[in-house]
Amino acid sequence: MRASMRIALWLALATAGAAETFFSEKFADKTWKDRWEVSDWKKQEGTNGKWGWSHGEFYGDAQEDKGLFTTQDARYYGISGKMRDEPFSNEGRDLVIQYSIKFPYMVDCAGGYLKLLRAGLDQKSFSGASDYAIMFGPDICGAETRKVHAILNFKGNNLEKKTPVLCEIDKFTHWYTFVIRPDNTYVIKVDNVEKDSGNLLDEWTFLPPKRIPDPSAKKPDDWVDDPMMDDPSQVKPADWDDEPEKIPDPEAVKPEDWDDDADGEWEPNMIDNPKYKGVWKPTRIDNPNYKGQWVAPEIDNPDFIDDPNVYVQKDLQFVGFELWQMKSGSIIDNILVTDDEEEAAAEASAWLSKNKKGEEKMNEEIEKAERIKREKERREAEGLPPAEDPGEFEDDEDEDIDLDSDDDEKEEL
Repeated sequence: MRASMRIALWLALATAGAAETFFSEKFADKTWKDRWEVSDWKKQEGTNGKWGWSHGEFYGDAQEDKGLFTTQDARYYGISGKMRDEPFSNEGRDLVIQYSIKFPYMVDCAGGYLKLLRAGLDQKSFSGASDYAIMFGPDICGAETRKVHAILNFKGNNLEKKTPVLCEIDKFTHWYTFVIRPDNTYVIKVDNVEKDSGNLLDEWTFLPPKRIPDPSAKKPDDWVDDPMMDDPSQVKPADWDDEPEKIPDPEAVKPEDWDDDADGEWEPNMIDNPKYKGVWKPTRIDNPNYKGQWVAPEIDNPDFIDDPNVYVQKDLQFVGFELWQMKSGSIIDNILVTDDEEEAAAEASAWLSKNKKGEEKMNEEIEKAERIKREKERREAEGLPPAEDPGEFEDDEDEDIDLDSDDDEKEEL
């Protein structure tokens, strides 16, 4: 009896401490379409974009690197998936949000952020105006915007991180990770490398300040807050204002053909007076009565109510992307929502150690093939013979790249 009780207790403790994955999506096969709902957002206006399924032009693994794919430029995109049949909360445990995204065409303006949304979402109507719990991920638009959004909804207000983290802007796949902990701390990683961490209360304005300036306090009438003063020992010289600012030009000569009767009395042009001294001002000296800038004394803020649970997000049920992209081609993959930071780190590490080099190598080969093609076309256009030394443009040991081939299925929804 005691043994069975010990086993039951051990199982209860093990279950309570077990890591939990709330959602995982790798878009590994065509069944992904059964788990995602495309929004009708902007459909009526004709500016909605079509989602596809692709690994793009270059990749590390043809199957593993397939993901959500934006197919049209200058379009709005909306899509969401249900994480669980029953809503969940991160209360009392870590919340880890992670996914990868690639902007293969060096975008100048495109969003790539993910949203966690609460129960009750109408997926067909999901849009930029839909309420959300968390918004996280890269956003790029010109030189002004290049940041990782980290917005947390608290009591109906979307709170943006005070100090943004910069996102990557090259053409390769990058992994973004957001960890929120029950002790109200957070970590933001890019490619499994910590870029920022700290206390939620320091970077998001969840609560009003504990102390505020006393609104009833007033600066004393005799308070001196000017650090400098006019030198009282100085007196304006008696002849300071004797000279006017402007004088007649002494070198001016009345024209010979000037007719006073017809042209009026001739007057020389006025010029700046070199002897004019301007407005007299005494020298400024340190003010011996200076007390510094007056600051109202602080008092306890009557509106401050401490809340140790600002990290909590309740009723989470959906994950979605609502994006505006001037340049399409973005590939979203490897979405993970869990309470296990180690699991997320291991998953990112596995891809970065295996697929990243393959992706970069394929891109290098494609770029090399494109250079060879452009050089060939240039020589043909100029009537030049083929290059005698093809090694100048290609490596004979490399395999030929067929730019027109594509074993990828760019299916659209």
